[in-house]
Amino acid sequence: MSRPARRFAALGLLLIAFVAAGCGTVVDPVKLEDTIQADLESSLHVKIQAVDCPSDVSVDPGATFTCEVTFSDGERKVATLKIRNKDADISMVGLKPKN
Repeated sequence: MSRPARRFAALGLLLIAFVAAGCGTVVDPVKLEDTIQADLESSLHVKIQAVDCPSDVSVDPGATFTCEVTFSDGERKVATLKIRNKDADISMVGLKPKN
């Protein structure tokens, strides 16, 4: 992980983004994508073209999942996120090149 990515990961991504879906609760991917994009652009001082997160992530404290980040130069990375609690506070725990 690059130095700026480590710095961002250390800051953590805090977000309360969830919606009721049937009998369960899922993370709101649109809010999450917008927050990841804004936080990465601010912390890394780069332009993000797109963030793509799954739409079916259940709020399960301790669970991790990934989102794909596309930078303006076309570089793609995978952001690993962890659900911290039942309120869907989420932290970024990693950002690495996509294989």
